[in-house]
Amino acid sequence: MAFAETFKALSDPVRRRILELLKNERLSAGEIGSHFDMTGATISYHLGILKKADLVLESREKNFIYYELNTSVLEEIMLWISELKGGTSDVEKI
Repeated sequence: MAFAETFKALSDPVRRRILELLKNERLSAGEIGSHFDMTGATISYHLGILKKADLVLESREKNFIYYELNTSVLEEIMLWISELKGGTSDVEKI
């Protein structure tokens, strides 16, 4: 996993809000955009960063692209943070 891309994506409040919107359901870019006062191009830019960080998955249906949360990446981050907090680590094995 590329933590740098993930943390870069999470550093922006708009992208964090998009992830919050996707936590319960998949949404189209238009549905996501309706929650913000910004252009569709700006929403697409943020979605692109989230996709590059593997935080969202996209699927196409007819003329729409739907986005959903990729929970596996979030689980990896939580595991890594848990290990930092005091759990076991791969570093101990070296």
